Amino acid sequence: MQTGILNRLATISVVVLAFLLAGCGSVVKNETVMLNPDPHSFSRPHEARVNHLDWTAAVDFDLRVIKATAKWRIESTRATEIVFDTKDLVIDSVATDDNPNVSWRLTAKDSVFGQALVVPITPETSEVTIRYSTSQQAEALQWLSPQQTAGKREPFLFTQSQAILARSWVPCQDSPGVRFTYNATVKVPPQLLALMSATNPLQKNNSGEYRFEMKQAIPSYLLALAVGDLSFEAISDRSGVYAEPATLNAATYEFADLEKMIAGAEKLYGPYQWERYDVLVLPPSFPFGGMENPRLTFATPTILAGDRSLTSLIAHELAHSWSGNLVTNANWNDFWLNEGFTVYFETRIMEELYGRDYAEMLASLNLQELRDEINALNGKGLSADTRLKLDLTGRNPDDGVTSIAYNKGYFFLRTIEERYGREKFDAFLKDYFAHHAFGSIDTESFTQYIVTYYDEHFQVKIDSDLFQQWIYSEGLPENSPQPQSDRFREVDQVLALWQAGRGLDMEKSKQWTTHEWLHFLNNLPGNLTTAQMQELDAYGQFTASHNAEIITVWGVIAIRNNYDAMLPVIEEFLIRTGRRKFLSPLYEELIKTPEGHKRARKIYEQARPNYHFVATSTLDKIIL
Repeated sequence: MQTGILNRLATISVVVLAFLLAGCGSVVKNETVMLNPDPHSFSRPHEARVNHLDWTAAVDFDLRVIKATAKWRIESTRATEIVFDTKDLVIDSVATDDNPNVSWRLTAKDSVFGQALVVPITPETSEVTIRYSTSQQAEALQWLSPQQTAGKREPFLFTQSQAILARSWVPCQDSPGVRFTYNATVKVPPQLLALMSATNPLQKNNSGEYRFEMKQAIPSYLLALAVGDLSFEAISDRSGVYAEPATLNAATYEFADLEKMIAGAEKLYGPYQWERYDVLVLPPSFPFGGMENPRLTFATPTILAGDRSLTSLIAHELAHSWSGNLVTNANWNDFWLNEGFTVYFETRIMEELYGRDYAEMLASLNLQELRDEINALNGKGLSADTRLKLDLTGRNPDDGVTSIAYNKGYFFLRTIEERYGREKFDAFLKDYFAHHAFGSIDTESFTQYIVTYYDEHFQVKIDSDLFQQWIYSEGLPENSPQPQSDRFREVDQVLALWQAGRGLDMEKSKQWTTHEWLHFLNNLPGNLTTAQMQELDAYGQFTASHNAEIITVWGVIAIRNNYDAMLPVIEEFLIRTGRRKFLSPLYEELIKTPEGHKRARKIYEQARPNYHFVATSTLDKIIL
């Protein structure tokens, strides 16, 4: 035990229940997979594990708590106790189906991982019922006042469970290697609509009570709840958009290609197995670009650019319906298995819909972001975190949510594709998703599977050095693929002419998308004069932009070069936006000077109440 967390070194055998949909029914596939214990969970699922949740809850906006009952169906190997993860929950009572007065206990509290709830059981125990309330400090929950929403009329609640925050609103076995189905009944104020990562209503009812069913097994980090003044607009028979009424039209326009994305993904790697795919656009305080909650992606309004140029994020969250939701990393040390596969899949979806050069622009931006991340981690003394296979024992797994998992993972998979052929890799990936569907996998199981697959199907021996270079070594291997984009080459020509003193070509930039402008900004010289900044701003209208990606990159350049005209925009943006990807680089650039640090602290003091815990847990370390 280390900081109260299971930390055994031996590999254990766990039974992963995989539910494969076939036609109108479902087939259960039992597969024994060798997985390492999860260092971020108190639970011991190899002894006793959950497999179904019945959740009954009442959402109290006045007290900012959820009062709930979690009834878990369990299975055990003659264990004498079952262990749940909790954090800041107020436990009222615990009972089992064979003992209504069970003597449960909570272990000592860990500041990151919370407390283990230990419940005695017998070989005959099949259900554990926990009555509890969340605390006002529940890290997964963000309660928004009406003023913090788009409509300014009603309050809003949303959850963010990844990576280990589900335990702050539901007592659970909070490990991605444990999957369960669930039903829920949720009571909310009658003027609001409740949604979950499950079957969802399309409109409000008069009672404020909503019932949900998730019949495909999911891990706890994919539990999700949102409550607010929401409306729905269909895109196709199986997809649509939820948003506040003030945002719905813009969101529906932006996501018009949703059905095309689903069809394109199915063409590549097999059927979509979650029935519906809907998107919920949240208020601006949502800390991520998107969250791949099954059946209901949570999305930031910062992707509503008005020109559909940022919808690759939706392709990314859709791709998670295969990589991550369908086939899940066994624990957070293997996070790249979720995100690297998803970036690869996302890029292929965008290529399928919009062409090769469009996908190469995305890949080029990803490569630049990856190099910047590696440099930043090396500068912080965290070079070990530039490996794909991480060791986050004793640390918050959120530390592993960097560009490494996403983009180094992508370029590793692209290396295999380019070295051995796309046709082979597509066949492998389609079978990989089918074979491991509704199960969990770790890095070692993945490498064994792909080596065996290529040998048996193609008589190809994968070079074992690839795994060492990409998975277990630091930094970016020299043999990394180099994306090539004709459209970016045109941007490079404009930049070269400008740097040679020949001005900026207005004609060529008229048709540029967000991606070309980002490439343009990313490749500007580090030091610019005020006159050059003014010339560039007049060229791209960056300070006047409403595009969050542009504001962030131009904002960093403006801070670095003392371009004061951008400072009011940066301050307003930091106050109204909660997406961590945009907040961190702006604050990090501000604090590099004493005057900037003073400004950052002043802004942060005003903005912090608008941010989710996921954002403040990172930004507190940077600013305070």
